[in-house]
Amino acid sequence: MAAPATPIAGVPDASRVSEIALAMWVHDTASQSLGMELIEVSPGGATLRMTVRRDFLNGLGSCHGGYMFLLADSAFAFACNSHNRRAVAAGAQIEFLAPPMQGDVLTARAEEVHAAGRTGFYDVTVTDQNGRRVAIFRGRSALVKGEHVPGAQPGDAR
Repeated sequence: MAAPATPIAGVPDASRVSEIALAMWVHDTASQSLGMELIEVSPGGATLRMTVRRDFLNGLGSCHGGYMFLLADSAFAFACNSHNRRAVAAGAQIEFLAPPMQGDVLTARAEEVHAAGRTGFYDVTVTDQNGRRVAIFRGRSALVKGEHVPGAQPGDAR
């Protein structure tokens, strides 16, 4: 994929994401406001990254689980929408495995496990900068009407 003429905030390498993902990203103020980066999107998969900031810490001094859920949910959203069919979360669950701390860089990698009819299942693994798993997430998506980019196919270059 060709990189866009101008850099896109929060997308370190636009050649690694589809036109579909970029169309979603520009409206995803929730992920952007938390400093997430859209690293890669391919059909059925997505990778996002986020650094644990001081304002993400809970009363025990570790990353609040809600922020890990947000990161995993954002990766899930990009993966389940990567086919250019609008999809929403119908359910999700997360298991916290280890407590990230301030300054840790978390990466969420979502992968499509099964998709049929209007329903899809996606597993997301969240790791820290050392590759340690800190959370696992499973999301269930439901297709709704519409496309993100009319006529675009998954993997289309920008």
